[in-house]
Amino acid sequence: MNITRENIDQLNAVVKVDIAKEDYSDKVEKILTDYRKSANIPGFRKGHVPMSLVKKQYGKAVLVDEVNKLLQDAIGKYLVEEKLDVLGNPLPKPQDNLDWDSDAFSFEFELGLAPEFDVKLKGKKAITRYNIVADDKMIDNQVDHIRKQYGKLISETEIAKESEVTGKFTSEENGIENVATFTLDKLKGKTNPKKFIGAKVGEVISLKTKGLFNDVHDLLTFLKVSHDDAHNLNVEVDFEVSEINSRELADLDQELFDKLFGKAVVTTVTELKEKIKKDSEKQFEQQGDQKLLNDVTEYLVDNTKFDLPATFLQKWMQTAGEEPMTEEQAQEEYKKSEKSMRYQLIEGKLINEYDLQVQFEDLKAYALEMIKGQMAQFGQMNPSEKELEDIAARILSKQDEVKRLSEQLMSQKLLDLYKKEANLKTKEITYDDFVKEFYS
Repeated sequence: MNITRENIDQLNAVVKVDIAKEDYSDKVEKILTDYRKSANIPGFRKGHVPMSLVKKQYGKAVLVDEVNKLLQDAIGKYLVEEKLDVLGNPLPKPQDNLDWDSDAFSFEFELGLAPEFDVKLKGKKAITRYNIVADDKMIDNQVDHIRKQYGKLISETEIAKESEVTGKFTSEENGIENVATFTLDKLKGKTNPKKFIGAKVGEVISLKTKGLFNDVHDLLTFLKVSHDDAHNLNVEVDFEVSEINSRELADLDQELFDKLFGKAVVTTVTELKEKIKKDSEKQFEQQGDQKLLNDVTEYLVDNTKFDLPATFLQKWMQTAGEEPMTEEQAQEEYKKSEKSMRYQLIEGKLINEYDLQVQFEDLKAYALEMIKGQMAQFGQMNPSEKELEDIAARILSKQDEVKRLSEQLMSQKLLDLYKKEANLKTKEITYDDFVKEFYS
């Protein structure tokens, strides 16, 4: 067997594989001999079928199969030995005139080569790293929310401004029928709340879905419509009142503190607010980190210049998926995924240059911390080491979970790298302002 390569340019190459008879003949002969021993052909005893008949019936299929196996093995070894960094998979060049009755064969494969480039993490313009803080207003609102959540429900005869209302939304022609509970501050504008004030159990209120709630996504929860409908729905619905309640706020006492955080963890209102601030800002840090990760990714893609073997990749996309694509579909798909491809190459370069590896011990420690956090959310503050180890073992025994956690851990390692090496400036911002600035 002989393998040669012709570099078309820096991003494209053609590999030629010449296969001679001695490369495959022994293997083909052995397989046909085994076939002869087990073949059931009418008119012949098992094991006594003439080899000429076996070759006539199975020879070409076995030859094609063995040559294809040789090809795949040879190409794979060649790429490793030559240390070629390729994109996609080698594409066989069409051969309409291939003669399988010949003794020797030649095959050609197109290769898309990964580009050479440098990554500079420190740009001239600093990237903003947001330090999201919980301000007094937010903390006070959270305290009020806790007091309402743990407060006592008091039945009322008619709806007032502070009422909590339960009833059924219906619109027969639009397929809407859902029971919901909400407070009037969820309603948008002044007209919608006014329609509710003074209403009693059993009364029906007619409403328009467009502009009904401050947050349009509340239509998903309260009317059980689809996400697309929530943004476009403009119909009339009826709301029949079935229950009216007010809430007597819970006292900020030790009983409530213990219920929230465990016995004697918090003992004063000041400590309660400090705990809310600390816990909130820990969650906000994750959102700030995600924003930073997105911004650094955008910076790297926009400022790391290199070409891709676009024509090759589009040809590869036509056959790479479960369903074949047309040339036009592949071009469109390439446009959508080009930025992602570029970042994958940049990320791979950074992982190699900074030796960012995910070791099993790192993965296990990451899984244990994740499990602790999830258990804490359900009030299990002090799980035993054995319990944690057993859960981690179950998770890490599943290949898809290992893959998912490995990707999360690598993202964290990259984030840590960006925090250390990128040109960053820190900006303190309240959570409300952060949401308004980036998610409104």
